[in-house]
Amino acid sequence: MSPAGSLGWLGILRLGLVQTALGAIVVLTTSTINRIMVVELALPAMLPGALVALHYALQVLRPRWGYGSDKGRRRTPWIVGGMAALALGGLGAAVATAWMASNLLAGIALATGAFVLIGGGVGAAGTALLTLLATQVPARRRAAAATLVWMMMIAGFVITAMLAGHFLDPFSPRRLVLVSGTVSGLAFLLTLLALAGVERTGARGDTLAPSQPRVDGSFREALEQVWAEPEARRFAIFVFVSMLAYSAQDLILEPFAGTVFGLTPGQSTQLAGVQHAGVFVGMLLVGVLGSAARQRRIGSLQTWIVGGCIASALALANLAFGGLIGGGWPLQPSVFALGVANGAFAVAAIGSMMRLATKGAGSREGVRMGLWGAAQAVAFGLGGFLGTAAIDLARLTIASPAAAYATVFLAEGLLFLVAAHLAIGLGRKTETDFKTTGVSMPAASQ
Repeated sequence: MSPAGSLGWLGILRLGLVQTALGAIVVLTTSTINRIMVVELALPAMLPGALVALHYALQVLRPRWGYGSDKGRRRTPWIVGGMAALALGGLGAAVATAWMASNLLAGIALATGAFVLIGGGVGAAGTALLTLLATQVPARRRAAAATLVWMMMIAGFVITAMLAGHFLDPFSPRRLVLVSGTVSGLAFLLTLLALAGVERTGARGDTLAPSQPRVDGSFREALEQVWAEPEARRFAIFVFVSMLAYSAQDLILEPFAGTVFGLTPGQSTQLAGVQHAGVFVGMLLVGVLGSAARQRRIGSLQTWIVGGCIASALALANLAFGGLIGGGWPLQPSVFALGVANGAFAVAAIGSMMRLATKGAGSREGVRMGLWGAAQAVAFGLGGFLGTAAIDLARLTIASPAAAYATVFLAEGLLFLVAAHLAIGLGRKTETDFKTTGVSMPAASQ
């Protein structure tokens, strides 16, 4: 059997490749296909917006999928099944988009089914993958594992966007289907290769440690039990509030740069790249500073979460002030600072999520991870809409565009402060110091 907490660095890296594969498919469906519908096909922006919202809505079922992986005592089938659904959904979305050029209603119908598969696949595979990491990674490596896996997902975004962008030109519907199908197929193949042997099974098919109880009771009973746990419930609320603040800025940052600072579309796209680079650096900081022996007391995961949320609030206030000043305000450094703060709190939250998933009564790791994943998905689905709606409302009531954006940025900053307050009470009774959870990179043991 594969005992709990036995996963070495090679095993963590292989699970990170699964996250890379997941990100590769998702970035095409939520970014590239979105743009093609709006620009090349001249369709209303609300169409891809509704499809992406559907993909998030399906992820409220994450607790049920987590329960299924708890019940079956294996995570790998759920990861493989989820990735298969995601790959089919990614290809289906491309075929549907190409079909819209000649038959709009049929294309929309197919796209709806494809995004159902995408949402279901992301939810099932993502929940089971994080649960496998939480149960199989030793406590001292969890912060590092969270950093590595999420950085590999970002790498999947970047590499796929670059390569797909190259092969999509000159654009044609046929090229879109070919590129999307190739990415989906390669991503699924990479998943199968990466997972082979990671979750070892014994003679009876068990992958849980002998001391772990079997899962009894219905899904409803399991969910009620997890929700009754104060720490699990508080963390779910924290995830919702913090991710609401995180996602609300996504769809208004580039319009802010164009409206207030006069940046061109190309320049504002580069600004988004600066923000993502900051997120990458923030994630790296949490891992590297936590691993350094001379700095092993630099702080707990909880400290990084609280500090990252407060820093995010300050960075948003800085953007609000910069918009009011305008002119020569250093916009790129301000956006980079926001990215660093976001990345630091996000990866620390993921590390805490992995740790807290194994706390509490019963073998409910998948249900806990599913509950938090659902909270994140709902927050992301609402955040983009509420952020843009808030800007529209502010611009109706405030004459100055800069002041309207400043008002919304400050409101998002307040949400981050609320999240920081919620995070202060997390994990007080459990060890969180990087002395035990930080990164120490020994030779690969699996």
